Amino acid sequence: MARLAQARAMKQVLTVLLLALPSAIAAQSIVAVPPGAGWRAVATEDDRRRLRNWRDAWTEALRDVADGENAGEIARGGPLFEPDTALPNPSPPPGIYNCRTIKLGAAQPDLLDYIAYPNFRCRIAMRNGRLEFAKLTGSQRPVGLLFADNSRRQVFLGTLMLGDETRALRYGRDRERNLIGVLERVGADRWRIAFPHPHFESRLDVIELTPRR
Repeated sequence: MARLAQARAMKQVLTVLLLALPSAIAAQSIVAVPPGAGWRAVATEDDRRRLRNWRDAWTEALRDVADGENAGEIARGGPLFEPDTALPNPSPPPGIYNCRTIKLGAAQPDLLDYIAYPNFRCRIAMRNGRLEFAKLTGSQRPVGLLFADNSRRQVFLGTLMLGDETRALRYGRDRERNLIGVLERVGADRWRIAFPHPHFESRLDVIELTPRR
């Protein structure tokens, strides 16, 4: 029992430390938002176009996987891979999450049509009245802001950190690093962020988020 209590205490300390990570990856220093502005006023034209074509990205990605050897993974994913399964009240509570990235569809002929990575740590934080999302571990780490959009989705705007980088580029500075995605709730404690037509590797990236117990 003492070991269990100690493990729980250590987990609580780790959670507090992760929530208080330094401002080097604070999303509000990465995405400049004029007072009262929504995501449309901040997003680049390229990103607005990618979001307008979100359904094309889903269709192309699912078709690629269905034609390959990983077709069964789509069925096993359930609502995670169904484009029209968003539930009301999309906003995730602040905290530390397990996040799993799945790349669907091959942007080039020599790439795989399905890649699923293991769980990494992600953080949802509330700062100055706005939700931030940051992937804390892994070689590709999105970080950015979540904007209200409608009753079933929020829009993510941010940039991609790579490798051992400790600071992220400001949004809009590098087209290849810019990210736009849609955050939706697809279960009682299950969310996803779908990134249509990312600039690297795939036709659609999906990050699954579940609370870290």
